[in-house]
Amino acid sequence: MTLHPVAAATAGDVLRTTLLWSLAGALALSMLVLGLLLLRRQRRARLRRVRATDNHDDPFRTGGLPVLATPNRRRLRLPRGARPRIRPRTAAVAAVLLLVTAGTALWWGRDTDTAAPAAQPAAACPDVRLRVAAAPEIAPVVRQAARTLDPDGGECGPITVTAEEPAVTAETAQRPDVWIPSSSAWLRIAAADGATYTTEGDPLARSPIVLAGPEKAAEAYARDGKTSWAAVADGAVQQRITISAPDPLRTTVGLLSVHAINTAMNRTTPDTGIAKLRALTLRSRLADAAADPATLLQRAATGADVGVFPVTEQQLQAYQDGEHTVPLVGAAPADGPIEADYPYAISPAVTDRDLAARLRQAISGEALTAAGFRTQAQPGMPALPERPDEMLTEAVHWSQYRTMNFQVLVLVDASGSMNEPVTDKTGRKTTKAALLRETGLNASRLFGNDTSVGMWLFSTPSPASPAHVETVALGPLTERVGGRTRRDLLAAGINGYRAAANAGTPLYRTVLDASAAMRARAKPETITLVVVLTDGKDAGSRFAMSGQAFRQQLETTRDPQRPVPIIAVGYGADADMAALTVMAKATGGTALSANDPADVASAIAKAFLAAHAPS
Repeated sequence: MTLHPVAAATAGDVLRTTLLWSLAGALALSMLVLGLLLLRRQRRARLRRVRATDNHDDPFRTGGLPVLATPNRRRLRLPRGARPRIRPRTAAVAAVLLLVTAGTALWWGRDTDTAAPAAQPAAACPDVRLRVAAAPEIAPVVRQAARTLDPDGGECGPITVTAEEPAVTAETAQRPDVWIPSSSAWLRIAAADGATYTTEGDPLARSPIVLAGPEKAAEAYARDGKTSWAAVADGAVQQRITISAPDPLRTTVGLLSVHAINTAMNRTTPDTGIAKLRALTLRSRLADAAADPATLLQRAATGADVGVFPVTEQQLQAYQDGEHTVPLVGAAPADGPIEADYPYAISPAVTDRDLAARLRQAISGEALTAAGFRTQAQPGMPALPERPDEMLTEAVHWSQYRTMNFQVLVLVDASGSMNEPVTDKTGRKTTKAALLRETGLNASRLFGNDTSVGMWLFSTPSPASPAHVETVALGPLTERVGGRTRRDLLAAGINGYRAAANAGTPLYRTVLDASAAMRARAKPETITLVVVLTDGKDAGSRFAMSGQAFRQQLETTRDPQRPVPIIAVGYGADADMAALTVMAKATGGTALSANDPADVASAIAKAFLAAHAPS
């Protein structure tokens, strides 16, 4: 068989490179031998010197041998003039060996530089007629199939296969002729950006997303091989589980996991706002929000504490086949099942459709199964959304969520209008106050353990009442106060919240006082916020003031060096959104409206997204 010229050059380069490295190794070995010879002679001379000194000075010598463990023995140092010399014959032999080895290496290196060009990458092969981009985990199977279609069996065949994450392929300017991403979702995302591919038949392979973790951690999130995203979220909040996840904008496992988490949380409540809050609660508890599954598997093999993390079943199977000493347990979440699929997508710009069709046929089910993939869809596996923006919106919110130090003062309207009746998302009759209690309990779980939180209620049940009452003193959530953590006190304060009948609404005074209190606590590397929840406007109290007076005081007391953004949530038709917008805009915050009081959960979720999103 005659090799292609590029392949022949590559073979020659490989031979020269091998010999060059062999000579370099000989050079290093020669230097090592010389060093050992010198060290050996130095040690012998030092020992003779020590023995002579010991025999002369040491009254504790035994049989003419030095006592090696005599207490208080002084450390002996050889004078510079007493250091042993190198014998001329030893130095000459070592020098000749070094010169010969180095000279040969230099000559061969010069010959290599002038005799043949450097090896060309596979993409430079002139006979390539089909460029394939495949997800890294399936790329070896595709490469093996491509080799069967190379008539010469050389390095340069008609098909080149690049292992590449689908997120990278979706953004590249040079589109491959055939694309095998790890999810059909990437095809829809690319199509929205103008890159269209056609698929024929079912996906080549499938692999469900599973939650993996060491056996000792499995008891906290899996029972009899079953688990759920809701159970994992609850375990993370209760600090029984450490969980990490990949970035959904960069990895398929991350993209699919975030969609599955949101789907699972939507099953826990008919209120989409509360569901979003619960999904964000899990996000806020991640130990690593940009974890690479392959890296986590490598760390798990060393016995490192990696906690729980999502991977594909195929990745976990490959790990198990490696016979690692640290076994992992995998379980597919029942409340949000989802799988990676591997569609065979062909570009409309492909020039050799026959070769593309032959490659698909060459990728056998046996090879895929041997690599740990499934070739049939699981019963009951839900389909992915047809519109890519649904998954991308979830992914963007998740990916841009920032974990940082927060100190937050929450102001809750406790005026009489909060007792007005409303209907929630389930059609249940309730009051604004009761709805806020439920939503607030869900929202409070979003706060990370490194957050400091306080809560004020503002209303004036009587003319002499103060503008606001502190129900939870500001401080770290994990700090214990009277035998209870501040997180527990916050939950109790929200749960015990009641609105006073016919009470006034000292909104402006409370916001000014809260801003001043938090401004005094502002510090670097910490986000300091005031969150206002109200359904009305500043009225009905002795603290009432005009909107203009409020704006002037807010402006004159603002300190750009110690910013305190205000996140204002107004719900119901009576909320003064104009005033809320003014205070939010003046402080660099945001104002959100929930015209339907039942939408307050969504509004609070948006408020927390705004606080945690990049500025």
